[in-house]
Amino acid sequence: MKKIAIFASGNGSNAENIIRYFQMPGRDGRVELVVTNRRDAPVVGRAARLGVDCEIFDREQFRDGARVIELLERRGIDVVVLAGFLLMVAPPLIARYRGRIVNIHPSLLPKFGGKGMYGRHVHEAVVAAGEKVTGITIHHVNEHYDDGAVIFTASVAVEPTDSADDVARKVQELEQEHFAAVIDREFIAPSRQID
Repeated sequence: MKKIAIFASGNGSNAENIIRYFQMPGRDGRVELVVTNRRDAPVVGRAARLGVDCEIFDREQFRDGARVIELLERRGIDVVVLAGFLLMVAPPLIARYRGRIVNIHPSLLPKFGGKGMYGRHVHEAVVAAGEKVTGITIHHVNEHYDDGAVIFTASVAVEPTDSADDVARKVQELEQEHFAAVIDREFIAPSRQID
């Protein structure tokens, strides 16, 4: 059984979806741990309701990485999933889990990526640019924001009348549909056909 740690800073809807996906019978992985940098983040409550331990580290501890790595190793973590995590991952953590850290970005990278481009900021930029298509990009994490090798993309049309909220809703539907299954297929059970 492979163990997953989810790093999240906010609401935690993707984290909850991933936890529930891997709690279904027959999965070869499970979410062992949620890690956050915000004590007041709604993801903390979501993890508790779903029976998943949550650990909180401050910005400096994430920047250094040593205590986070120690926790992940102690808990036997195989895969790290960033799901709305807003801090840069420390280089030692990237080195330790290279090829096993995955992120989801709410646009079709390289468009609308980089520092400060997350959540509503991305959707507003998509609308302001008059984009006809947007989507999600699931990618490996490296030392630069939104720069790792792309694993999977899915797209959705942006209508001329769409607001940033409309785009957010469409993108979230793609996230809920694909993120957990891609994690399963790429990192947990790559030799098994995933439903």
